[in-house]
Amino acid sequence: MGFHVEGSQNILDHFVFYYNTVRSASLLLLVPCAAGLLLGQSSDAPLFALPYSPSLDISSMDRSVDPCTDFYHYTCGGWIKKNPIPPDQARWDVYSKLSEDNERFLWGLLVDASKPSAGRSSVETEIGDYFAACMDQPAVEKAGIAPLKPELDAIRALRKMGDLAAYLGRQHLAMGGGGMLFGFGSNQDFEDSTRVIAFLDAGGLGLPDRDYYTKTDPKSQEIRQKYLEHVQKMFELLGEKPQSAKKHAQTVMGIETELAKASLTRVEKRDPYKLFHKLTPAELQDLTPAFRWEAYFKTSEAPDTSVLNVTEPAYFKEVQTLLKAHKLDDWKTYLRWHLVHAKAALLPASFDNANFDFYSKYLRGLEQMPPRWKRCVRRVDGDLGEALGQVFVAKTFAPSTKQSALTMTKGIEASMESEINQLPWMGEETKKRALEKLHGIVNKIGYPDKWRDYSSIKIARDDYFGNVEHATLFETRRDLAKIGKPVDRTEWGMTPPTVNAYYNPQMNDINFPAGVLQPPLFDPKMDDAPNYGNTGATIGHELTHGFDDEGRQFDAKGDLKDWWTKSDAEEFQKRADCVSNQYSQYTVIDDIKINGKLTLGEDLADLGGTWLAYLAWKSATKDQDLQPIDAFTPDQRFFIGVAQWACGDERAESKRMNAITNEHSPDEYRINGVVSNLPEFGKAFACRVGQPMMHSQPCRVW
Repeated sequence: MGFHVEGSQNILDHFVFYYNTVRSASLLLLVPCAAGLLLGQSSDAPLFALPYSPSLDISSMDRSVDPCTDFYHYTCGGWIKKNPIPPDQARWDVYSKLSEDNERFLWGLLVDASKPSAGRSSVETEIGDYFAACMDQPAVEKAGIAPLKPELDAIRALRKMGDLAAYLGRQHLAMGGGGMLFGFGSNQDFEDSTRVIAFLDAGGLGLPDRDYYTKTDPKSQEIRQKYLEHVQKMFELLGEKPQSAKKHAQTVMGIETELAKASLTRVEKRDPYKLFHKLTPAELQDLTPAFRWEAYFKTSEAPDTSVLNVTEPAYFKEVQTLLKAHKLDDWKTYLRWHLVHAKAALLPASFDNANFDFYSKYLRGLEQMPPRWKRCVRRVDGDLGEALGQVFVAKTFAPSTKQSALTMTKGIEASMESEINQLPWMGEETKKRALEKLHGIVNKIGYPDKWRDYSSIKIARDDYFGNVEHATLFETRRDLAKIGKPVDRTEWGMTPPTVNAYYNPQMNDINFPAGVLQPPLFDPKMDDAPNYGNTGATIGHELTHGFDDEGRQFDAKGDLKDWWTKSDAEEFQKRADCVSNQYSQYTVIDDIKINGKLTLGEDLADLGGTWLAYLAWKSATKDQDLQPIDAFTPDQRFFIGVAQWACGDERAESKRMNAITNEHSPDEYRINGVVSNLPEFGKAFACRVGQPMMHSQPCRVW
C-alpha cells in the first residue's frame, strides 16, 4: 500500500502507524485538464474541481519503440518525457499525479472547513481545526521542544530496569502501538478469524529494514554511517554536546543492530506460519523474564491478554539478552532517540528538516520537502480519515460509480470461477475449496457503510502537537479495544480518498476506496477495453491475492488452514517458481536484481489479475461489434490500458530502497513481465516468439 498501487494487506499492517498518502476520487466533478489554469490557479494552489485525464492517452505513448521489445516504454514513453519527477517526490507516476490532484482538492475543502463559522458541521469543525493547527508553523516554532519535555522527563526518571516495562506500555499507548523495542496491537486470531486477540511483533529499528543493518556491501556501510550522523544530529538538537551525541548514536546503533539480526526477513514474513505462535502471559514471561509484562499490559490499557500471538519468539529471546547486557542508561538513550525520531515532524523546522534530509533526501532522493499544506492534508487524512472522507465522498463520489465498479467486479469473479473449474493442474477436492473461498469474498466499494466517530478527540486550533497525540491515543485505544471481541468485518483499512486498493486474507475481502475509481483509472467517457485493462486488472489483481503464495494459505473464513491437497500445492509451487525465477532476472538499478521471492505475491496478482480482466472484458463485450479506435484494435486498447496506469519514473535512491523493502516490482516490470506471459498480447501486436515481449514458455498460474 502506500505509494505503490494495489496489494494484499499485510497481516501485520496494524502494527505500523503510518499516514496514507491522500488520494483523489471523482466521477462527478469532471472538468478539462487545464481547469486549474483557466481558473487562474497555480500548480501549487487548491483545486476546486478535479481535472480529467482519459484512461487511454495516445500522447503518453512513444511509438518509436517496438511494442514487442519494450511494451512499457511504447505505451508510457511520452508520459515520462512530459512528466519529470517533481522535487518533493521520490517517484512520479499516474497514481502519484492523481494523488497530487486529490491533495490539492482536499486542500481546498480543508481551507473552507478551517474558517470558523456557525454553518460548519461537527465533522467540518474537526477536520478544519485540525488542519488549521497543523498549518500554524509559527506556533510550532514558538513551542520549541517544550511538548517533548514530559516524555523526556519520564525517561530521565527511570530508576531501574524494572521500570522499563511500565514506561513502554504508556509510550506505546500514546504512540500508536510500537516504534520502541517492539509492536503491540490487535489482530484476528490466525486459526479463528472470528475473534480478535493481542499481537506482539518485532520492531524497534530506525532504518527501514533489518537488511540495512546486516548487509556488508559498500553502499550499506555508507548508509549506516549516514544514519549514525543523523542520530547524532538529532541528539545535538535536543541539546547534547557533539561528543556525547556521537557516543549515544553508537549506543543506538549497537542495540538496533542486535535487534535487526534477530528479526525475520521480509521474505520469511510472507509465510504466515512463521508469524503464528500463540502464548499465554506466563509463557511470554518465561520467554523474557527480565521484562515485567504484567506492568506493561496494565499501563498499555490492554483489555484481555489471556492469549497472545508472539509473531517472532526468537526476537523476544534477543530482547531478553539485550535487557541483561545493556545498562539502564543505554536504554534511556535508545528511548530518547525513538521519541525524537517519532515526533520530528511535529517539532520545529530544525528537527523536521534533519529528519527529511536523511530519510527522504538521502535514502529516497527527494530534492525538497513537500510544502506544509501537503503534509497537513496527509496528516488530516491519516488521523481523521473517515471524517475527511465523509466530506470528500459527499462532494465527489456518485452512486452510479459504485454500482459500475461492483458490476465489473462480479464479472471478473465469474471469470475466476470459470478458470478454477477449468484448471488442468488442480484436483476436484481443492477446486471445491477454492470456489468456496471465491464465493465467500466480500466486495467493499468506495467507503464504509458506517463512518467512524472522532468526536471524543480533543482538537484545538492552537495545539498541533497535542492534536496529533490525542488522535493517536484515540486510534490506539480503538485498536486495543477490539481484543477479546468478535471481528468487525465492516471495517476498512484505507481511507475513502486513497488512490489504492487491497485484499485482506483474514477478512477475505477486496477493498476499493473511492479514490481509485476515477479517471484515468476508471473512466466513464472511455470504451470498455482500457477500463477493463486498467481498473479491471486492478480488481483481478486484488482477487488473485486471495490465491497467491500467502493468500492461498487462508480459507474462505479467513482462517490459516491448509485446504490444498499435497499434489495440488506442489503444482501451484512449480508455477509460482516460474514467476519468481522470471522476475529475479530483472535489474532494478546497477547490479541490484528484483528479489523474486519478496515480490512473488504482487507479481502473481499482476499476472492473474490481467488475465482475469481480459476474460471478463471479452465476456462483457461478446455481443458487441467492436471496432478499432484511433487506429488501435480493441485488444490493443485493452493492453495499452493495462500499461498506462503504471506510467512513471523513480529516483535512483528510491529504487535502491524499494529493492529491499517493497513487495512490488518496479512499474516497468509489472507491465513487461505480465504481457510477455500472455500469448493474447503477442497476437494483438503481432509479436514473434523469441522477442522480449513474447516468452516461448510463458508462466501461468491462475
